[in-house]
Amino acid sequence: MNKVFRPSPNSFKNTFCVFQEVFPEEIEGIPVQYDSKSGSKYFYTEEGMYRLSNHWGRLANSKWRLEPMEPETASKTKLGFAAWNEFYPDNSEEELYYLEANFIKNTVNYQHKNNPNYDNKAILRTSFETTKKIKQIRNLFVLTSWSKYFEYDDLDELRQEIINQLIFTNKTLDEIKREL
Repeated sequence: MNKVFRPSPNSFKNTFCVFQEVFPEEIEGIPVQYDSKSGSKYFYTEEGMYRLSNHWGRLANSKWRLEPMEPETASKTKLGFAAWNEFYPDNSEEELYYLEANFIKNTVNYQHKNNPNYDNKAILRTSFETTKKIKQIRNLFVLTSWSKYFEYDDLDELRQEIINQLIFTNKTLDEIKREL
């Protein structure tokens, strides 16, 4: 009989993690080891965790995000996988997060400083400061009313300049706009 791998129940508290969406076939033969009250199912292996859920983001005392497959699957319930070493500590006091903008998709996301892809160029912020900057950047991507106060040839270039300064400097949005 195969030994069932069970991590400590406290090992997920106050963590940040980015799961990668995978196909449901990956959990065939793996028993559900935890079924949450909200309907999420958890499958543990020695390599990491699979989570089957229709909701991602803030979960109790953790921040777990799902990176969807391309092209995105139609189902609202998604299966994500994360290796054990991809769960990073989270708290509201420390500057743990940095921002990444995708100017092709006009999106912004936050990442943890322990992410091996972090190049130490983007400014680290607390959870609160990160949330504030994300809102500002999403507004810059979606709205155009703010741009009427600027002289520019290319709105996308102006948008990219402002967003990059929000990501790579400690300047406020007002300071950046005044300088431009």
